[in-house]
Amino acid sequence: MIDMRESMTAKICSFVRAFHSNLSKQKIFDDYLAYDMMGKEEYEEIGQLIQNELGINRSDPDTGFCGKDLSPLIDQYVAPIPLSRIAYAERKLESFAKLHGACQYVICGAGMDTFAFRNDNPDICIFELDHPDTQRYKLERIERLEWSIPENVRYVSIDFSQEDLEETLREAGFNPDIPSFFAILGVTYYLTLPVFEQTITKIADLSGEGNRIVFDYPDETTFYEDAAERVRLLAQITARLGEPMEQGLLYEDIKTVLERNSFSVEEHLAPERIQTVFFQDRKDGLRAFENIHLILAEKEGK
Repeated sequence: MIDMRESMTAKICSFVRAFHSNLSKQKIFDDYLAYDMMGKEEYEEIGQLIQNELGINRSDPDTGFCGKDLSPLIDQYVAPIPLSRIAYAERKLESFAKLHGACQYVICGAGMDTFAFRNDNPDICIFELDHPDTQRYKLERIERLEWSIPENVRYVSIDFSQEDLEETLREAGFNPDIPSFFAILGVTYYLTLPVFEQTITKIADLSGEGNRIVFDYPDETTFYEDAAERVRLLAQITARLGEPMEQGLLYEDIKTVLERNSFSVEEHLAPERIQTVFFQDRKDGLRAFENIHLILAEKEGK
């Protein structure tokens, strides 16, 4: 199973959402609570980390970073993937909730996600799954901010490598008979295909007909010698942070895994389509990554 404890790349994604919300005039996704959730100290730390070209030991708590100078770097190399995938996931969740009414939203590896506090639909029961250490830190942040946790939110601590997803969710109050939407974002990059399938199988076991799952993945061009410069650089950066990408994945292999577990691909956004949907006619440097795809899949009936 997947190890989804909060990582450095997850912190960078949180920073991107906060940075984009604070400074971008053309917002792809407005996570207006991301900065508060992170806190000034961690926000400054990650900003310096990026400014210093991911030199992990080069941040200084007594100095900040220059947002104006940092914007081109973030727009080109850091922001496109996390912004487009969360925007896509929440759009599809909204449609799912409109279709079904009462439903469940399961966020696997929630990190510092703020949907629970931005959501205004009480009919969505939210299950945030994450490693106990990460969730403990997040709940401490929420307490420090004096935010009231909505009644429709469940924080579920789980070590994905040790504990059973189905059992843990059921114990937390998850009801397999209620329409459910699962999100696994930013995870496939660090998995082999067999390990990814283990998680899809677990979700399939919890899912009735019509349930949906959304995820992103890097394709087979990721490690090509002639891959785009920023694609190669991203792979080098994640390795430098101790989170090396495992492999690029073929769409046909992803589709086969889903079909083996009774999921059909409802929508596949290749890079060109992501560019059209999220980045068309922008005046900044944001554009879709050349190797990243988005998938929305639906559970079929027996």
